[in-house]
Amino acid sequence: MSSPCVFCSIVAGETSAEVVLDEPDFVAFLDARPLFKGHTLLVPREHVVTLPDLPARLRDGFLEVAQRLARAVVDGLGAQGSFVAMNNVVSQSVAHLHLHVVPRTKGDGLRGFFWPRTTYGDGEAADYAARLRKALRG
Repeated sequence: MSSPCVFCSIVAGETSAEVVLDEPDFVAFLDARPLFKGHTLLVPREHVVTLPDLPARLRDGFLEVAQRLARAVVDGLGAQGSFVAMNNVVSQSVAHLHLHVVPRTKGDGLRGFFWPRTTYGDGEAADYAARLRKALRG
């Protein structure tokens, strides 16, 4: 890699993030620029740039964790559902495969591809991360 990957740095514990899931093959953490509070990114620990690059041995596990995160935003945050998506190259702000899991509620204002960003208040990100970790523990 020509420049350091921020997601690899988060996976390695060198860059701080509100981690909600830490497993042998995958890490999930709150997006620093969330669409809505609780917006989570799922990444493989291994540096993989796009979905087509994801090794076959990680495919099922990646989707299984995505399902758990989609459930956690409902159970842990009271969302009515979720928006789950990923970009490959175009609009991919970090060149490390990452899947977005965004909590949704009817009338939340997310329309088409107009994606307003929000921010967390002091200590609020830690609270959201804790609620998601609790929901993931089931």
